[in-house]
Amino acid sequence: MQETWVGATAKQIARAVRRGDASATQVVADHLDHIATADAVLSAFRVVRGGEAIVEAEKVDEQDDLANLPLAGVPVAVKENTAVAGLPTWNGSAAARGPVAEDDHEVVRRLRGAGAVVLGVTRMPELGLWATTDDESGTTRNPWRTDRTAGGSSGGSAAAVAAGLVPFAHGNDGLGSIRIPAACCGLIGLKPGRGVVPCNLGADDWYGLTEHGILATTVADTAVGFAVLAGRRPEKLVEPQRLKVAVSLRSPVRGVRPDKPNLDAVAEATRLLVAAGHDAVTADPVYPTSLGLRGIATWFGAACRDAEAAGLDRKTLQPRTRRHVALGAWALRKGYVREADRAGWRDRSIGFFSDHGVDLMITPALASAPIAADGWSRKSWRANMVANIRYAPYAAPWNIAGLPALVVPVGMRPDGLPVAVQIVGPPGSELTLLAVAGQFEMIAPWQRHASTWPRAGRSAGGATIGQ
Repeated sequence: MQETWVGATAKQIARAVRRGDASATQVVADHLDHIATADAVLSAFRVVRGGEAIVEAEKVDEQDDLANLPLAGVPVAVKENTAVAGLPTWNGSAAARGPVAEDDHEVVRRLRGAGAVVLGVTRMPELGLWATTDDESGTTRNPWRTDRTAGGSSGGSAAAVAAGLVPFAHGNDGLGSIRIPAACCGLIGLKPGRGVVPCNLGADDWYGLTEHGILATTVADTAVGFAVLAGRRPEKLVEPQRLKVAVSLRSPVRGVRPDKPNLDAVAEATRLLVAAGHDAVTADPVYPTSLGLRGIATWFGAACRDAEAAGLDRKTLQPRTRRHVALGAWALRKGYVREADRAGWRDRSIGFFSDHGVDLMITPALASAPIAADGWSRKSWRANMVANIRYAPYAAPWNIAGLPALVVPVGMRPDGLPVAVQIVGPPGSELTLLAVAGQFEMIAPWQRHASTWPRAGRSAGGATIGQ
């Protein structure tokens, strides 16, 4: 038996537990020990379920038949805005905290039903509004460089996975909240398309923009996690036939351009595509000015509706959140949040693939390096808006369109942080996105964990597609 299971993949752990080569109890204990040391620096978790998690692991070990549990004994983390029975639903701060949940959210129920053990809930910014993660009780830090943010809003989940605190984690994504942290922390981050995984968050899932997904260190782990969340039987990824892929550098935000490391990342992704036998062509979506304006109005409106649905006292919220909620009330009164605008962009986005005869599209994941982990919850609304939009403009359009999108690492920046690209596809293309990411993983494996944390290692090149 190996010395510790910290750093192993979810698939490795589940296989060992099913075969009897490891106990879920020992796997969970190893990870809890690691969390006790590492999370004092990272602040990835809001609450760690130490004793409860051990009891859950013991129940897994007591089951007679583990053969049909794809996540048997796998430690997982759940983002704190998603109900876990017995815990408050924090929503990013003490002021936004909801009551203790009596039942698990459906996606948590599915994870547990597959044999996973929930170690705790991970931090996010207040109401999930920002691409950085901190509040008055702590700042979530990037394991690759602790002076930098792990991203947001699923920043705690990303930090936990990148440091090996859990093999993979749950997140959700309303305007980039899985993909931005995945890019910051060198992970695979999958946002499924609309309606593939049940959402049921807040007032109305941010007008249908939000999806539950997975952050992981390998494509194989992402694929099995996605299958569980979607209520599907995990299946082998199949090498895709020759694809035609659009390569786009155009920013959705005027005046914001990707820096050289992000430009180089797209060039590297294009090289990997060609090496895998695909065709790459240059083609840019047209991002109308109205998309940005209506998208921001929807962001405001979602904050207002969530705050009202939860019965929150605005005076207790962070100043940046209060301003956001107030602007949401204004946008709703003015009629600036409209389903017709979102539906129009969705039609236009789907049409992009047929109009250009392409199967997928690659863009930068970020425009710059992850910004400083610098107490953003205490800064002004304007400072947060400017910083968020400048460093992470590429994700939001695909929430508005409801299309599946994935972030995959493709190298390192000169400053020691990972760099990634985003792959976007038409409705129903989740497995194709994963298969292409798997080809990247086979050709150019990435370092799975930040090198300063235990069990850093490279992804298992060649062990993703078909396994």
